[in-house]
Amino acid sequence: MASTQKLFAVVVGAGPGTGRAAALRFAKAYPVVLLARTPGSYQDTVKEINDAGGKAVGISTDASDIKALESAFESIGKELPGHKLAAAIYNASARLAPKPFLEIKPEEFDASIDANIRGFFNFAQKALPLLEDAVSSSPHPPSLIVTGATASVKASARFAAFASTKWAKRALTQSLAREYGPKGVHVAHAVIDGVIDIPKTAGYSVNGGGEDSKISPDSIAETYWNLHTQHRSGFTWEVDIRPFIEKW
Repeated sequence: MASTQKLFAVVVGAGPGTGRAAALRFAKAYPVVLLARTPGSYQDTVKEINDAGGKAVGISTDASDIKALESAFESIGKELPGHKLAAAIYNASARLAPKPFLEIKPEEFDASIDANIRGFFNFAQKALPLLEDAVSSSPHPPSLIVTGATASVKASARFAAFASTKWAKRALTQSLAREYGPKGVHVAHAVIDGVIDIPKTAGYSVNGGGEDSKISPDSIAETYWNLHTQHRSGFTWEVDIRPFIEKW
């Protein structure tokens, strides 16, 4: 990257796991902005990046609240003046416990809509014009990368609220990929098909246990970086990521 380039990356949903790993990976190339609802989700990662000599900024916001998100982007402009957006990662998701359909409360369904649809809709509308503006100056195609799940393509029983909004987010991502790909912006969706290896899942026994039976967040982040650096002659719209031993 030429020294005259002033680019940055932004990660929404920057808590432990995929968000943290993606921020650390993209911080090797760009200043990174971490967005999450609470400072506790991003503070340690911001410190780790800055202590290592990189540049990271954490901002508390709720992507489903358009005014809060607009305020966050105004803060980004002040923190990184003159920088263009090279990569935007939407990793936010409502964590809903599986339950019978008739037991789902309206407010639980609303939470899933907010995280998976409304929040992504708001973020995409803010990020895509900035990504398009960076097409001529970014060494890699400006990218919008969206974290999906098994439920994005397979609606299992007891996952009605989660799966329906994950499917909707995938559909929105696909529409944007078709609209913005010809403009030079790479929009991609990642199906994360398995349990991610984070402290919260340390006690989970999946795939019989054993080494590499869960998905490494660093592996996901490396895939995101590979998507971002793909040449525009060979864009990938969707990838699925799972442990080698996962049944699918």
